[in-house]
Amino acid sequence: MRGSAPEDASRTRHWVLRRSATAVAAAALLLPLVSAAPSAGAGKPPSGALQRAFDAAAARYHVPRSVLLGVSYLESRWDGHAGAPSVSGGYGPMHLTDARAAVARTAEFSADTEDARGDAARPLRTPPRPQARQAVLPAQLPARLRTLPRAAQLTGLPAAQLRTDQAANVLGGAALLAAAQRELGLPAGSDPAQWYAAVARYGSGDDARSGAAFARDVFDVMRQGQARTTDAGQQVTLAAAPRLAADTAQAQRLGSATVQRAAARGSGGALECPWSVACESWPAPYEQYDNGANYGNHDLADRPKDQRIDTIVIHDTEGSWETTLRLIKDPAYVSWHYTVRSSDGLIAQHVPTKDVAWHAGNWYVNAHSIGIEHEGFLAAPDAWYTEAMYRTSARLVKYLAGKYDIPLDRQHILGHDNVPGTIPSTIPGMHTDPGPYWDWAHYFRLLGRPFTANAGRHGGLVTIRPSYEGNRPVYTDCEKPGQPCADHGSTAVRLHTAPSEDAPLIQDIGLHPGGAATTTGVNDTGARATTGQQFAVADRAGDWTAIWYLGQEAWFHNPRSHPTAVNAKGLVATPKPGRAEIPVYGRAYPEQDAYPSQVPVQAVTPLPYKLLAGQEYAVGDRMRSDYFFSPTFDVSKHAVVRGHDVYYEIQVGHRVGYVRAADVEVRSSQD
Repeated sequence: MRGSAPEDASRTRHWVLRRSATAVAAAALLLPLVSAAPSAGAGKPPSGALQRAFDAAAARYHVPRSVLLGVSYLESRWDGHAGAPSVSGGYGPMHLTDARAAVARTAEFSADTEDARGDAARPLRTPPRPQARQAVLPAQLPARLRTLPRAAQLTGLPAAQLRTDQAANVLGGAALLAAAQRELGLPAGSDPAQWYAAVARYGSGDDARSGAAFARDVFDVMRQGQARTTDAGQQVTLAAAPRLAADTAQAQRLGSATVQRAAARGSGGALECPWSVACESWPAPYEQYDNGANYGNHDLADRPKDQRIDTIVIHDTEGSWETTLRLIKDPAYVSWHYTVRSSDGLIAQHVPTKDVAWHAGNWYVNAHSIGIEHEGFLAAPDAWYTEAMYRTSARLVKYLAGKYDIPLDRQHILGHDNVPGTIPSTIPGMHTDPGPYWDWAHYFRLLGRPFTANAGRHGGLVTIRPSYEGNRPVYTDCEKPGQPCADHGSTAVRLHTAPSEDAPLIQDIGLHPGGAATTTGVNDTGARATTGQQFAVADRAGDWTAIWYLGQEAWFHNPRSHPTAVNAKGLVATPKPGRAEIPVYGRAYPEQDAYPSQVPVQAVTPLPYKLLAGQEYAVGDRMRSDYFFSPTFDVSKHAVVRGHDVYYEIQVGHRVGYVRAADVEVRSSQD
């Protein structure tokens, strides 16, 4: 889904520390506040202060330090996000939730021009997205969305302090864990194995489905150990405990409850999820409306028997979990296969993977892909994607990739922002999520496919891979047009017309028809290369590397001391000898002669980009052309048209594209 530009006059990057009389006694535990963009050395706590805060909170509430660190890592990777709330209203390293306080920070959804179905044979006849509005919360929030007020009661600390002061936040998390242990009738103590059930309750309230999965992940983190420097410059370490095992009785009780809950759900057919995640059925409707004149919100199919599933598309919801689940039930809305919840990684499946959901804005991609939404906002960099969500999503993607033999690379695991427009007129309206703040490098490490060099400087390709925390290009338009977004790590690098920061950004004539300049807007993908994407090297000059991009030579800063890409090798496509230029397409549709009389011919319309002689582009896949014809509710009138034309998917710019095999020569990048 497309990123919104939230209007939030109340959101700020500086806070005043307020202490109640009760809190004064704990003042020694509290860190100085850190603004979102502090001056060097000003107001910053010592780099080991957060580690000491975990130690002190564990001692005060008799919670094993490793449990406290493990829970916090899964919620926030120990980051404080300068006191800004997550998408589910969580604050600080312990992700203490206060959804009512957080909900005013952003509107849900934005104006939208994309037809998520992306098929001219049956365009959507209803607006694909509601207009931007403030989120509406239910009268009674679930326990997982209101842990911060409870932490305030348990600690005696003001809610504002728990939101913005990292040490106070850790203290609140420890108090919640200790309270859960007492309520479960379990003894406090230093043995982490005895805290399995309390960890599960912390992760999801009383929801055994996601609580058990959350606890398993926390214990995995404790077994593996972790160490990192946080967004506030804090060095935090959790020592590995490879022999740690949860209390068997607690684990069995939670596992049994999860199975019982899953059996009780019982609607929507069999779930397609790995055993290691919490998954529920929340089926999207396949039904007629408008007195039978229309239908939604997906198409029945028989994949992969009739069509290959070769792509997984990563989205963000641009709305809350509750709003997203309400919308998927609307037959006049659009659809996707799965949604992943931010707070704990719970997965809801909406559409069977054999069926075609309306999610990517490109019918060819829809027909060959699975769409996964993640609760989040691309234009709110500190409304972070939790570690719990990253891990659960990665497990789901690995499961689906194994089931359908989908390669785990960035040519097959696309962001919605990497899906091409179908024809020139659709390019400006294509979506831009999950955006430059989705951490692709971390995600692929969780997938077991980290981005590493597989060649030297003469390999011919580069894989984009900046340091997420250290790569901080300035984006604009997150909160207000023209204003800078919060300083934040990013997964993308900027592309210039020459090896200089002062050189203009590369132009995208499809995104900006008429020659308008590319901007630094958070939704402007015109001069952006993203982690994991591979491009052919065009030139090098000192600390700069040029790649072939949208028919142009595009430069990005790539110093040897802090590289933003690694060298690679692979297959590249280049125009056949004698061809001055070749067209690029947004879909791999069949030639005209392939269509039977009952199926209207779909035009093979080129995009405005040209690949020129001598240029090379990384190849992602080879596919035979096809078209899934399904404009009616009556599935007996559906058909799959298969052509003789063959296409290659290439990394043509920020988005992928397709070139006809007859137009290109494919060879090794090292030839």
